[in-house]
Amino acid sequence: MSSPFPGTPQPPAAPALVIRRLHKHYGAHRALDGVDLTAGRGEVYGLLGPNGAGKTTLMKALLGLQRPTSGDIEIFGRAVGRESLSEVGALIEVPGLWPALTGDETLRVHARLRCVPEGWIDPALRLVGMTGARTRKVGTYSLGMRWRLGIAVALLARPRLLVLDEPTNGLDPVGIREMRGIIRSLAGEGVTVLIASHQLAEVAQVCDRVQVLVAGRTRYEGSLAGLAADGDVEAGFFRLLEASDAGVR
Repeated sequence: MSSPFPGTPQPPAAPALVIRRLHKHYGAHRALDGVDLTAGRGEVYGLLGPNGAGKTTLMKALLGLQRPTSGDIEIFGRAVGRESLSEVGALIEVPGLWPALTGDETLRVHARLRCVPEGWIDPALRLVGMTGARTRKVGTYSLGMRWRLGIAVALLARPRLLVLDEPTNGLDPVGIREMRGIIRSLAGEGVTVLIASHQLAEVAQVCDRVQVLVAGRTRYEGSLAGLAADGDVEAGFFRLLEASDAGVR
């Protein structure tokens, strides 16, 4: 699999992300209750589940923003830490950008903050299709363009794993289609993309495999075809939720 950035060494042969028996407890509340996850290199992996299922908690633990109660997280074969997190880019919310700056100026600021060469700006812009808008003020960008620029910021350090929380929230149909194309093109270039979403239809169109979380527990992991009931992914998803609800009563 080719590198998305010329001259960048390939990662080790280990999976991009491995999570084993991950727990996060807040007193008696178990936000994560023994979650396992394995995402391969160049894979688009979706985290599905209703609000409060534990998707964002898992992502924060992965990014070192929350300390798990127990469990292991490995990124390209290494435990979460400064070295392994250097392989990760993330966009958890709508990016906070400076409206008065151009896209190019925004990326130059972030390049300095991250101590990366300004020569890495152009490849990041090309990957998200923003080269033509680099000299425009961010204040003139649509929401979809802001998301693109936010992903370019996340890609500046040339990560091998990209973490996106609800990447299509607030986007119009054109923006959703653009975001889908960006995600698939990144995967095609060897970047692993982890997406958290509650929008089943969008995940179904972009992800290679999914995991369904309910109340902090894994209820399904595998292909979308395996999740479907009589060929209907949505029906299978809701059947799974109903079965999970019945099991906790």
